[in-house]
Amino acid sequence: MSTEPLPMAPASAEVAEIERALTRITYLSTRARQHERLMALAGVPLDRAAVALLRQVADAEPMRPGELAQRLGVEASHVTRTVQQLQKSGYVTRVPDPDDGRAQRIQLTDAGQAAVDRVREAGARGMQLALAEWSPQELRRLATLFHRMVDDFLTHASDEEPEPSAAAPPAKP
Repeated sequence: MSTEPLPMAPASAEVAEIERALTRITYLSTRARQHERLMALAGVPLDRAAVALLRQVADAEPMRPGELAQRLGVEASHVTRTVQQLQKSGYVTRVPDPDDGRAQRIQLTDAGQAAVDRVREAGARGMQLALAEWSPQELRRLATLFHRMVDDFLTHASDEEPEPSAAAPPAKP
């Protein structure tokens, strides 16, 4: 059985243009200067890792640090350090895991929820300014297509994850 990847057809010109546009907007939105400006507008003195973690916790039920690390695509030690920083600042708290009394989950405090709300509001205001010339119909269409794209990316990403038995070759007798 070959382990060579199957050849893929080249991406269409339209998909290549979408990839280029997403790369540009990702670069623009993740620049340090942009983050600092957004934090100043929101009045939230946090680094990018802390904001990403807060957003993730805000969008889900309280979860274990290991689950957060997996969702954020980082090492568990990064999450542990960031959670400690956010806990000291009063943005998150640890709560008992109802499924395992020995474990804890991370939950937003009221201050953490307020910080996430301010960051999101500041980001939305900036986006509103950038898209001020767009009609409401164009904005609705863009939002619909973006949500569809994210859903399709998530479906594709979960389809790509190898099954545990498929990840390791069978043991030789």
